[in-house]
Amino acid sequence: MAYLRTKDRDAANDAVQEAFSKAWVHREGLEQMDNPEGWMVKTLKNEVLQQFRGAGRTEPLEDQGQAIPEATPESPEAGDTVKLVFRFLEDLPEKQREVFELREVEGLTYEEIASYLEISVEQVKVNLHRARKKLREFLLKCKEDER
Repeated sequence: MAYLRTKDRDAANDAVQEAFSKAWVHREGLEQMDNPEGWMVKTLKNEVLQQFRGAGRTEPLEDQGQAIPEATPESPEAGDTVKLVFRFLEDLPEKQREVFELREVEGLTYEEIASYLEISVEQVKVNLHRARKKLREFLLKCKEDER
């Protein structure tokens, strides 16, 4: 999740390390939480935002104009698909992108996502459905454009 937001492996690693440091400090409280994964995701997101504020870059990440580094997949076809998905994610509305990343990348449950984003489970399902539908349409359009 940090890498998808920063598009910089070093910055993502720093954010993850800071999030784990905070988790270690709060480890006793985390054991008592109903949703420690949601707390970790929220902490990580806040760390990424803090990095951008500290660097004087407070505009939205999608407006940074940074190219996403190419993935190193096993097959060239998979690499093209991965690049397309990254490009697609940049164009999604923020709420849909967050829900999609938390579900498909982080593997959180609908309930965990709802708790983290402070929305209803139904809103999670709707946003995820819309994001998946847009992804399907996007990939089909890209495939048609190749022909």
